[in-house]
Amino acid sequence: MAGTTATVRPERTAMPTEPGRFDIQVTVQGEWSVAEDGLASACCSTLSAEGRREGEMSLTLLDDEAISGLNREYFGKDRPTDVIAFPLFAEGEPLVGDLYIGYEQASRQAAELGIRLDEELLRLTIHGTLHILGHTHPEGPERVESPMYRRQEELLASFLSSRSG
Repeated sequence: MAGTTATVRPERTAMPTEPGRFDIQVTVQGEWSVAEDGLASACCSTLSAEGRREGEMSLTLLDDEAISGLNREYFGKDRPTDVIAFPLFAEGEPLVGDLYIGYEQASRQAAELGIRLDEELLRLTIHGTLHILGHTHPEGPERVESPMYRRQEELLASFLSSRSG
């Protein structure tokens, strides 16, 4: 499968907090045009805003077939999904996590919501990063009223405003 990989190690985050040291590796497993540095910066901003000062994460964008395979293997659901997050650390250990985003699912969701795909990819990056940090939300319509969803939207708005000004 063709794609690109970019390792981004920002010295400072996009949020107005103390600098953090994060190693974020972004892999795009498709022929999609994606701003890897923006996704990595969204991870760093989220980690920093949630009080983390260091950590390692991989973020991989997958097609429907690949993300369906992960969803089936780990959750018993044979369908594409937007985000799968695996925290790979225990309490007290340095943060390590793997985040997978379904690019084609994100594209469908962006079209349904009438927003730009890059905004939906940033939202899903923040969403998955919050999952790696241990945040959870209910399934179904009440999801949008959950504290995690509200925090996600707050972080997204802050991140987008920091990039536009």
